[in-house]
Amino acid sequence: MNSMNSKNSMNPITPILVSVIVVNWNGKHLLAECLGSLVEQEQPDVEIILVDNGSTDGSAAYVRETYPAVRLLELPENLGFAGGNNAGIRIARGKYIALLNNDTRTDRAWLSRLVSEAESGPSSVGMWASKILSYDHPDTFDNIGLLLYPDGLGRGKGRLEKDQGQYDAAQEAFFPSGCAALYRASLLDEIGLLDDEFFAYADDVDIGLRARWAGWKCRYVPGAIVYHKYSASSSAYSPFKAYLVERNRIWVLLKYFPLELILISPLFTLQRMILHLFGAMSGKGASGRFSEQQSLLSVPRILLRAWGAVLLSLPRMVRQRMAGRLIRRISRREFYRLLCTYRISAREVALKE
Repeated sequence: MNSMNSKNSMNPITPILVSVIVVNWNGKHLLAECLGSLVEQEQPDVEIILVDNGSTDGSAAYVRETYPAVRLLELPENLGFAGGNNAGIRIARGKYIALLNNDTRTDRAWLSRLVSEAESGPSSVGMWASKILSYDHPDTFDNIGLLLYPDGLGRGKGRLEKDQGQYDAAQEAFFPSGCAALYRASLLDEIGLLDDEFFAYADDVDIGLRARWAGWKCRYVPGAIVYHKYSASSSAYSPFKAYLVERNRIWVLLKYFPLELILISPLFTLQRMILHLFGAMSGKGASGRFSEQQSLLSVPRILLRAWGAVLLSLPRMVRQRMAGRLIRRISRREFYRLLCTYRISAREVALKE
């Protein structure tokens, strides 16, 4: 499958207002709360698509028996977050496409607030970010959209901040987290779908940057509330996740960043790695949690594996970088403005969970 394929192959019959896509892999224990909250949404004219990524825990049978109104798409193998969502998008009929993690619970007004903002706002806006709160600590933010470090690594804005009303106003965002995002179907028709090769992690950064280069904007909708069980559907600090995060952030860098920033990006990465090491030694941040569960001796092996995968994929990255230039509608100056506006610091990346 090709990430640059558009959504034009979707079923054109009986269009509806919004399609919600939930990708699941062996997450049967999460589906009652996720799908239960979705079927109770106050927004009319909605279809819910559950894409099952070859689960072996009875997820598909459970959905078929318990939620007959949910469209079930069963895949023979695990295509990851990106491939699973792409499969769902291709059969979706909505004017708007919502992506939602299976480890979430949605407020009843989640979709109606997103759709209301989309229908009343300017046509230049093609992405909408939700107010994502921690499931276990609902007074704490998971994120309200994503920020970007200068070496291509994305991180949630507002993560772990207490909700004291600081994000109660609608505002522009860089791009939404794939945990709970809304996109115009026309945006996907223009720029293509998620990049299947990412499998998981940073695929939302990839499509967000592609959309930004194409001139699309993003809005944060504070009334669209979702509660997220952070990494409940995957291991938060596994070597495989670390590998995907490192490989995919370099892919983002190579596909979308100006050449001069690519060349100096190792300096930013070095700064971040030093702080990661400090975090691992002091027990702070994601690195501290990783070192509690995994040996630090595994880190060089993970990095070498990721960098090796990047080298092997360079021809594909060059092709996608060139193809991306055909849909660029903003200047390099505007892109740098966005990077400065939505930049995250190395300290926050390394020393915050």
